[in-house]
Amino acid sequence: MKDRIPSLTVEQMREVDRLMVEKFQIKLIQMMENAGHALAALARERFLAGDPRGSRVVILSGSGGNGGGGLAAGRRLLTWGAEIFVFLTRNPEDMAGVPAHQLSILQNMPGAAIIPPGEEVDLPAANLILDALIGYSLQGAPRGHAARLIRQVKEHNAPILSLDVPSGIQAGTGTIHAPNVSADATLTLALPKKGLLREDVRPHVGELYLADIGVPPELYTMLDISVGPIFAAEDILRVY
Repeated sequence: MKDRIPSLTVEQMREVDRLMVEKFQIKLIQMMENAGHALAALARERFLAGDPRGSRVVILSGSGGNGGGGLAAGRRLLTWGAEIFVFLTRNPEDMAGVPAHQLSILQNMPGAAIIPPGEEVDLPAANLILDALIGYSLQGAPRGHAARLIRQVKEHNAPILSLDVPSGIQAGTGTIHAPNVSADATLTLALPKKGLLREDVRPHVGELYLADIGVPPELYTMLDISVGPIFAAEDILRVY
């Protein structure tokens, strides 16, 4: 099956996102919920022995859609019994749109430790780190607090699960910026991004998984991409 899965450029993925909203009326919050649920489910099964209760998970959350997916995953893991620590790259009051909404849900739930960028707090010991800092819209090397968090990750001993693309890797070309995350596994969304399939990028990607976020097959047809019912048997596929 994995040999029949096409890959996407960044431009094509942007068009997928646009058509999801404008043509099919599938809103960003729905896609983000699907991504977050899939990320939490993979974290549970692959890294937390099938049961998050009592585990400690660190979530690195950017201010865009990738970060929003990480926040949604954190909420799931919190409700499943994990202890979560959310490190933000932007102050909560400066966030906007659906990611801000995802954060507000966590802020109203007891038990979530939320650390804004102004607090100089080291990453705590953890069973897992979720990297949801920067997605396919990366422009150049990570900067600011995102870069500081990535450098801390490099000195941490917990396994790392990245959402869509490891932070610091350009999804379309596979350009490896510094600093960057070298993940133990990456859960990419909709279809694999072309840069993740490069041989020299695979050590940064780790195990590559693909999650169903609800893209209708007809949408891919509009982009002249043929995609069958690849998620007919399971919501998450192992690509390599």
